[in-house]
Amino acid sequence: MLEVGVLVSGRGSNLEAVLKSTERGYIKGARVAVVISNDPGARALMVARKHGVKAVALDSSGDSREAYAAKLANVLMENGVAPGKGLVLLAGFMKILPKSFVDMYEGRMMNIHPSLLPAFPGIRAQHQALSHGVKVAGCTVHFVVADVDAGPIILQKAVPVLDGDDEDALSARILTQEHKLYPLAVKLFAEGRLRTEGRIVRREE
Repeated sequence: MLEVGVLVSGRGSNLEAVLKSTERGYIKGARVAVVISNDPGARALMVARKHGVKAVALDSSGDSREAYAAKLANVLMENGVAPGKGLVLLAGFMKILPKSFVDMYEGRMMNIHPSLLPAFPGIRAQHQALSHGVKVAGCTVHFVVADVDAGPIILQKAVPVLDGDDEDALSARILTQEHKLYPLAVKLFAEGRLRTEGRIVRREE
């Protein structure tokens, strides 16, 4: 069984999409073992508890980035999400992780981002897309590396930008696709169907 740890900061909609996919058997051979948030008030913690998953609030106040990452690693490992064995998912986690932590989970940590990377990394990607007048936006699941939103791309889904779109409307349509794409990425990983060759991630049938 692949033990999965999810790091969250907000409402937990992508977390819930993954949890529902495991419950209905779409994702096989994996289970979410622990959900950790840097915000004790995050709705995502309530989502985890609703689905019977251990939820841990780990306040980052007063900690250096390295010290906080060490705490995260300890909680993950205590719950079976070990480097080289488990899988870590970033699902709206609003903290930048240090290289030491990223290296520890190299090739076993994913993030989902609301743009077609490498376009529009960082915050407010939908706003960036609209400001640039693009006609197609979307979302990307990628492996995490030390540079923000720069890791090997696992899956992408394009979403058209419609006339009259504002940031909220575009974000909502992208989020619908995120809820499909992230579970698929976890499913492929759990089934051993992802192979990374340098920056290229290949999907095996």
